[in-house]
Amino acid sequence: MGGVLGLMDAFMARIKVNERVHLAWCCAGVIGCLVAYGVLQEHIMQGTFGGETFTFSLFLVLCNRLTTMCVALSMLLMYGQDLRPVAPPYNYAAVSVSNVVATFCQYEALKHVSFPMQTLGKCAKMIPVMIWGTIIMRKKYGPKDYLNALLITLGCTLFLMTGSVKSKHAGADSSIFGMGLMLGYLGFDGFTSTFQDKLFKGYQMTIYNQILYVTSFSACFSLLGLITAGQFMPAISFITRHPEALASIMALSGAATIGQLFISHTIKTFGALLFATVMTTRQFISILLSCILFAHPLSGGQWVGTVMVFGALYYKSLSRGPPKPKAVDGAPNGEAAAADEKLPLVHATVGAPEAAAAVPEETLK
Repeated sequence: MGGVLGLMDAFMARIKVNERVHLAWCCAGVIGCLVAYGVLQEHIMQGTFGGETFTFSLFLVLCNRLTTMCVALSMLLMYGQDLRPVAPPYNYAAVSVSNVVATFCQYEALKHVSFPMQTLGKCAKMIPVMIWGTIIMRKKYGPKDYLNALLITLGCTLFLMTGSVKSKHAGADSSIFGMGLMLGYLGFDGFTSTFQDKLFKGYQMTIYNQILYVTSFSACFSLLGLITAGQFMPAISFITRHPEALASIMALSGAATIGQLFISHTIKTFGALLFATVMTTRQFISILLSCILFAHPLSGGQWVGTVMVFGALYYKSLSRGPPKPKAVDGAPNGEAAAADEKLPLVHATVGAPEAAAAVPEETLK
C-alpha cells in the first residue's frame, strides 16, 4: 500500500504545481465521472439485456454502497486513520435511511420518466433543502434564494407541460407515478443533506470515516430491503444470466465512487462556489448526451424550461461572491496542515444546505 500511496501523492503533487492544470483535472474528473454515471444509469434502468429489463433498483443501491464502503475503508487504511466511528452509530444510521430511500426513488423514477426529466427535476433540490433548512436548522433565506427557487419551479413546470416526459418503456399514466417518485427523491434527499449537517455538527472526522459508516448502514438497509421484498435472489439470477448487466452495474458503482472522491477534493480545494458551477455544467451536458445517445426529442418549450433552470442555477452560483477563507487551509501547525492535505476533514459545513443545493444525487450515493 505504501508504494501505491507514494505514487498517488507524487502524481497529485505534480498536478498541484500548476493551479490551472489542477483545476482542469478536478473539473474533468467530476464531469467525466458523473456524466458516465448518468449514461450508465439510464442504460441500466431503461435498456434491455437479452430482451429483459433490469428492475431491481435496491440492488443498484446495494452495489453502489458496497463499492464506496470498500474504497473508504481502503483510504482509511492507506492513510493510517482511525477506523472507529467518531459519531454515535445512530447518527450514521439516521442519515443512511433517508439516503437509501432517496436513491431508490431516483433509480425507480427512471422506469417511468425520461432521464432529462429526472435530471432537470433534481435541479429543484434547493427547494426542499430550503424547506428543511427552515424547519430543522431555523435558517433564513434572502430574496435571491426565493427568486431562484421560483425560476427553477417555473422552468420544471414548463418542461412538464410542453412535451413528453415519460420513459420509453413506460405506460401512458406511468409518468405521473414517476413524478411522485421524483418528489419523494427531492424530499428525502433534501432531508438527508440538512439532517447530516445537524447530526455531525461538532464532530471532527475525516470524510472517509463518515462515508464508511454511512455507506455501511446503507448497504445493510439495502440488503434487508432486497431480502424482505424477495428480490435479492432474482437480482443475482438476472446478473448471472446477463453478465453484461453486472459489468454495467460495476462501472456505474465505480463512476459514482470515483466521482465522490473528485467531488470531495474539488470542494476542499476550490470551494463550493466553483463546484456548483461545475455541477450545473455537468447536468446540462448529461441532458444533451442523453438526448443524443438515447433519442429523447425535446420540444421548444422544454428547451426553454431547461435554459430557465440552468440559468437560475448559474446565477445562483455566480452571485454568491468569493468564498470565505477556510481555516483548514491555514492550519495552525505543520503537522495539522500535512494531515489535512492528505485527508480532508469533515466539519459542520459538509452537507450544509447551501452546498447541498448544488450537489446532486451522487454525493454519498
